[in-house]
Amino acid sequence: MSALQFIVHGGHALSGTIRPAGNKNAALPIIAATLLSEHPVTLTNVPRIRDVETLVELVRSVGAEAEWTAHNTLAVHARHVRAGALDGALCARIRASILLAAPLLVRSGAVTLPPPGGDVIGRRRLDTHFHVLRELGAEFDASDKYELRVRGFAGADVFLDEPSVTATENALMAAAAARGTTVLRNAASEPHVQDLAHFLVALGAKIDGIGTNTLTIEGGRTFGGAAHAIGPDHIEVGSFIGLAAVTNSALRIAGAGVAQLRSTLMGFERLGVHCRVEGDDLVIPADQPRVIQSDLGGHVPKLEDQPWPAFPADLMSIAIVTATQCHGVILMHEKMFESRMFFVDKLVSMGARIVLCDPHRALVIGPSPLRAATVESPDIRAGMAMLLAALAAPGRSTIQNVQQIERGYERIDERLNALGARIERVEVRGG
Repeated sequence: MSALQFIVHGGHALSGTIRPAGNKNAALPIIAATLLSEHPVTLTNVPRIRDVETLVELVRSVGAEAEWTAHNTLAVHARHVRAGALDGALCARIRASILLAAPLLVRSGAVTLPPPGGDVIGRRRLDTHFHVLRELGAEFDASDKYELRVRGFAGADVFLDEPSVTATENALMAAAAARGTTVLRNAASEPHVQDLAHFLVALGAKIDGIGTNTLTIEGGRTFGGAAHAIGPDHIEVGSFIGLAAVTNSALRIAGAGVAQLRSTLMGFERLGVHCRVEGDDLVIPADQPRVIQSDLGGHVPKLEDQPWPAFPADLMSIAIVTATQCHGVILMHEKMFESRMFFVDKLVSMGARIVLCDPHRALVIGPSPLRAATVESPDIRAGMAMLLAALAAPGRSTIQNVQQIERGYERIDERLNALGARIERVEVRGG
């Protein structure tokens, strides 16, 4: 057995241009959706990260052909799809295994899903998935595994009990193949949901309302082949904004997809971090004041996450470490996951002044000089936040369990080293 570490020599300013990878959370449902068609599909700008590689293994395990024809280009041909149980060990690695429910039901009429894995950031209910699939005609039994079957999806008017991203994606795939018209209300509308919808349209689906919380899908169309480029990862863009801020660096983020960044930019502006838009690039200057903006009357401000188009939950960890290097006080409110805030004790051990009020709220008082330390990456986003903290802290830090970071960020050490970071990748052999 072996594990990966990053040895980080922090305290150095970075400079240069970096381009975000393809959106992880778009690539995963789109790869799952390739199973809907019997024809060849080519996906470009696919991030080569651990979660994507695991889903590709799962797609192959049900009979589809999937081949990397270039580093970030994936060709899938699902001419044959087998019914049956998915590999439990593979499903335990990623939450995205649940996205195979709808396409496998469409192609084979039955599937057995082991419980999905993923980040441990609090309870992540699956109820909405089964609710929408049942509304569209599926039946399921839940025990230690989920047994699903359907004799053909039928269109329906469905209200999601929460705007779950992955449940909306499963519903979109099922509805695109269903007989008749489906209306999805209270649907998620994140950029990755929109990207999946555009991919389904490229396959031959008809979907109205993309980008809104009400989607109308005219089902029953024939799916053909398609070529589709995955859009830029707005969470990576936000991570790079935080990187520039905590290291006091001048960075250009090329091809940032600025049309999807309004809430992200507003959130960082509240922290006193300002960006300049140049075409589709984002420029973050060095030597910014980084003064947290108080509310009117001098009251303590709050930065909170909410469903899209508000500030993304996946950027809360990045925003917290950024706030530790800004002047002032701010309340960070993580509304969506009750365990995501627990990583802040690692920042406190590095010198950050943070009061964890409860599982959902943390008060950050900045700026705090950070100290080098040995810390662990608890999940994808907190792991990236710890990498930013290590790059801001003078001296030698060690980040353990970096496999978590690499589930969501492609070749992050190489890409940041190209900007002047000093990150060593070390494989540690276990007993």
